Amino acid sequence: MASPLTKHITLGVTGCIGAYKAILIMRGFQQAGATVEVVMTEAATRFIQPLTFQALSGKPVYTSHWGRENGTEIAHIALARRTDALVIAPATANCLAKLAHGIADDFLSTLYLAVTCPVFVAPAMNVEMWHHPATQENLARLRARGVHIIEPESGFLACGDVGEGRLADPARIVDLVWQTLLATDFSEKTRNDLVGDHVLVTAGPTIEDIDPIRYLTNRSSGKMGYAVARAARARGATVTLVSGPTRLVPPAGVETIAVRSTHDMYEAVMRHLPAATIVVKAAAVCDYRPRQFATAKLKKSLLPNYQLELEPTEDILAAVGAQKGGRFVVGFAAETSWSPEAALEKLRQKGADLLVFNNVTEAGAGFDTDTNRATFVLATGQILPLPLMTKDELAHEIFNLVCRQRSATSVSVAGEV
Repeated sequence: MASPLTKHITLGVTGCIGAYKAILIMRGFQQAGATVEVVMTEAATRFIQPLTFQALSGKPVYTSHWGRENGTEIAHIALARRTDALVIAPATANCLAKLAHGIADDFLSTLYLAVTCPVFVAPAMNVEMWHHPATQENLARLRARGVHIIEPESGFLACGDVGEGRLADPARIVDLVWQTLLATDFSEKTRNDLVGDHVLVTAGPTIEDIDPIRYLTNRSSGKMGYAVARAARARGATVTLVSGPTRLVPPAGVETIAVRSTHDMYEAVMRHLPAATIVVKAAAVCDYRPRQFATAKLKKSLLPNYQLELEPTEDILAAVGAQKGGRFVVGFAAETSWSPEAALEKLRQKGADLLVFNNVTEAGAGFDTDTNRATFVLATGQILPLPLMTKDELAHEIFNLVCRQRSATSVSVAGEV
């Protein structure tokens, strides 16, 4: 599988006030490790200078279809051949019309006709323009061709109207593109191997309040759990994601339940456990909470002599393991040193089938990274070290193993009958 982090994204920008948000979209792809090249229509250059994108991408910006790459290659053909996804955001009503009717009168519309990769279009326009029959007919035509339409949001528009037409949130656009690219990176068999499963995932940190101002937490970003939820959804599962506070956009097609404390997460997990067939506990919960919550801010003058009394929080993984039944349970262990004996003991104490261990002191494997280096510890005693990979890739490796283990168990049981 090609990692989405190695993808080559071409970002098309058309002429509307939402063009400035294209910078955030480009940065979102770059932060995930993708190479991004930008194509701008002439109208787009009236809203934002090409130099801005060039400075941030480190690559020339295409604004005219007159010219060749390296003096020989036709520019739009060369770009089309190296593009893994064409993302047009924002896309004006005029752009939609040209794409729908095959009009190729600038670099972007010509490039659209030349690419064979997935195409994503995020429209942005006035609410009346969005609802106009011509626009809706053009959207229907593009959908029928397989173009992925990222629907605009409702809200206050630049023209002063309120309604649909505002460009989708940049983080949501990036997430939807990633999720689709992940799905297309797998065969039909792999993408559908979790159909009929209900995967319950936890992600992110939990927060334990000390007073209305201060709290205890940890460095978890939630990226691993969100990657697990995306992977499960891409493979056909129904997914429930219980997430502590993060800055991440909930994955599309996933039921996301926002919680704050470990107790909140415990209650949400136990409430949804009966429907789950696979549980992946990727959250980094607080192990302790203050024994008492101070209803008023603790004054600094009192703090030198103040003793914070702590008590253990709920052990969610152990609680799930105690009610495992026929479910496959996956736990995570973020540590600063590796001990196979300790990992196996934790796995057995929690009643899990698989423990995903990672040393957060290793390069690329700590909190808030887009990569991870993990070791799989199985209840059978097997220890399987994995190389450094993206968190999305690791999420799929987890489900590859889950499917293999369940298949082996089914064969074993059938052989005993």
